[in-house]
Amino acid sequence: MKVTCSKDELTRALSLVGRAVSTRAAVQVLGGVLLRAADGRLELAATDMEVSLRLSVEAQVEGDGAVVAPGRLLVDLARLLPDSEVVLEHRSEQGVLEVTCGPASYKLNTYSAEDFPRLPDATGAQTFMVDSDTFLSTVSKVARSASRDESRPVLTGVLVRFEGAKLVMAATDSYRMSVKETELKDEAVSELEAIVPARALTELSRIAQDSAELQIGVQENHVVFGAGEVWLTTRRIDGQFPNYKQLLPDTFEHEVPLPRVEFLEVVRRASVMAQRNSPLRLRFAEGEVTVSAQTQDVGEGRESLPVPFTGEALEIGFNPEFLRDGLESVDTDEIALRLISPLRPGLLRSEGEAFWYLIMPIRLAG
Repeated sequence: MKVTCSKDELTRALSLVGRAVSTRAAVQVLGGVLLRAADGRLELAATDMEVSLRLSVEAQVEGDGAVVAPGRLLVDLARLLPDSEVVLEHRSEQGVLEVTCGPASYKLNTYSAEDFPRLPDATGAQTFMVDSDTFLSTVSKVARSASRDESRPVLTGVLVRFEGAKLVMAATDSYRMSVKETELKDEAVSELEAIVPARALTELSRIAQDSAELQIGVQENHVVFGAGEVWLTTRRIDGQFPNYKQLLPDTFEHEVPLPRVEFLEVVRRASVMAQRNSPLRLRFAEGEVTVSAQTQDVGEGRESLPVPFTGEALEIGFNPEFLRDGLESVDTDEIALRLISPLRPGLLRSEGEAFWYLIMPIRLAG
């Protein structure tokens, strides 16, 4: 197998595909990039068994074949090569991939392509089109609420549901929950519901920024996304996602409209003093909210903001990072905070964006 291609094209492709290279040393071949030459194109693919990425670039091909080269090494090398055409030649008898570019010549030890996992056939899935900005902006508002704790796999994913002309996404780590409903320009071709790993959607957001449309489909136990010439496939997470509609309280004692940007700035400043798992305290009294934080041996801070609150004073504590995440997830000027009691969840609600963010309180001492 001998392939000649543009250095810039090769570097761009390797940088994209390299995002799926496994960083775990348990299975060495997963740390590689599959290079397959056929029909005048070079296909590149990588997978960590959760997310796989693949795309192909135009190339001069002499002899079809496939080989797996060390991923990180090849990505780093390609970036540093001189600006010239790159020749990749697999010398199977030596077990090396020879990389030549102008005066530069390198040999990389390789793995057998037969040991590389068989990836789902992305082109064989039945897909439908959706506006990229619409889909990715919905991802950005909910994905940060997904859990990073692998002991409960279903919570590491985002529930993605197409309901006619509406897209619904929800994510929760059991301490907070995000729900976003988005109206689609056109009705989806098919109904779809799947729990998709949050990491896969985050990677999709990075690689699909310049694509006007996304192709989405389900194939057996995988979800397939196409962004231009790049295909991302990821496993569906099995399990029952929490019923988010039942988790949202029906009634609240207070609904406080907040100037989102001003309130967010106050929360950010006060959070500096909330260290070592200290909570952020919100005290609502007649006409104002006071945001404060105190950490022993560090210091304390407080700041007040006028808000239309009436009734008996109420003080509630929240995780400062979780509260910031909720406020940062919307773009509206005003956001409503709905409260029941200091020991019941609070709900941030953005009417203009059909967004709900449920956040569990922290019991305050004293």
